[in-house]
Amino acid sequence: MKALKWQEYLAEQSRVQGKTIFTVTELANIAHTSAHALNVELARLVERGVIQRYTRGKYGLPNMVTPEDLVKSLDSHAYITCASALHYHQLITQIPKQFTCFTNRRHNRSRERMTPLGLYVFVCVSKSIYSKPMGKAIASPEQAMFDFVYLMRRKGVDPKTIVTLRNLERFDDSQISQVSPRYPKTVRKEVRNILRMKNEGG
Repeated sequence: MKALKWQEYLAEQSRVQGKTIFTVTELANIAHTSAHALNVELARLVERGVIQRYTRGKYGLPNMVTPEDLVKSLDSHAYITCASALHYHQLITQIPKQFTCFTNRRHNRSRERMTPLGLYVFVCVSKSIYSKPMGKAIASPEQAMFDFVYLMRRKGVDPKTIVTLRNLERFDDSQISQVSPRYPKTVRKEVRNILRMKNEGG
């Protein structure tokens, strides 16, 4: 397939099916060729900037894959949370240097994965903390806040010194009450204190 045909086909898949990441096997079936022969063509297309290699054996169009798309491809059980999700929801001013992802799988040597979108760090958490959002790969504002405080306390870091909160009206009290029982009492207390102090200060 010529470069233009690849672009047209992958763009159509994104528009119609919402699919942005493809395995080598899927692309080989599309091109009606072997995976070995396709790898040679993919190397050429990547070099020309037609296709982007997002992770080992998985490709897509440049600038078409979102952080949420990629985390599903790296670990189908994982979801983006903590400061990464708080920034996504425009609740902190700082831009995180990595995508923090909670999972119920141990990644061992591949716990940190550098990708074209940035560094993904996978944190294996207990069953009580792990809660993948239904149909999504990114935590809600309330869940992200609790996850952030939980992880900072686990690292022995004061969460109040790491980020500056904004748009506090976006935190839903009913959602906070629903999410909070999964976390230790110390985490629940600290989240309440942080939000109360920020509200009083604003």
